Amino acid sequence: MKCPFCGFAQDRVVDSRESKEADSIRRRRECEKCERRFTTYERIDEIPYMVVKKDGRREKFERGKILSGLLRACEKRPVSSAKLEAIVDATESYLMDAPERERTTSEIGELIMENLKTLDTVAYIRFASVYRDFKDVREFKEELEQLFEAGGPHRDGQRKK
Repeated sequence: MKCPFCGFAQDRVVDSRESKEADSIRRRRECEKCERRFTTYERIDEIPYMVVKKDGRREKFERGKILSGLLRACEKRPVSSAKLEAIVDATESYLMDAPERERTTSEIGELIMENLKTLDTVAYIRFASVYRDFKDVREFKEELEQLFEAGGPHRDGQRKK
């Protein structure tokens, strides 16, 4: 912190207090060179993580939307809520790792589908059908054929080990 009076870069904190609203910290500082006191305020930087939609719009990232989509895909499937939470956590971590604080829906969707593919192939197909917006049965069939080529699902929807 630079002293506003002499420009010296070394100071010491004399007093720290949280604001009444608890959204900032007030610090009383003393310059080590000119010994004058000054006040600084620290605030939390709350820039939201953003998701870039297919049409170019940007929306604030919402965990609930991803969890809701996963719950629909895994409806009546033997997938625990803890595993779904783990997928949401991994997705959120992936978004937080972005240096520019945003990711595209295609990047996020592919990550979710990769996690679902190893967890439950039926849930994967359900999620993919909505996410990839299959236009007809042919596209759906192509996706299923790719699954069979990659190791194929069992009758119960689980992948072969």
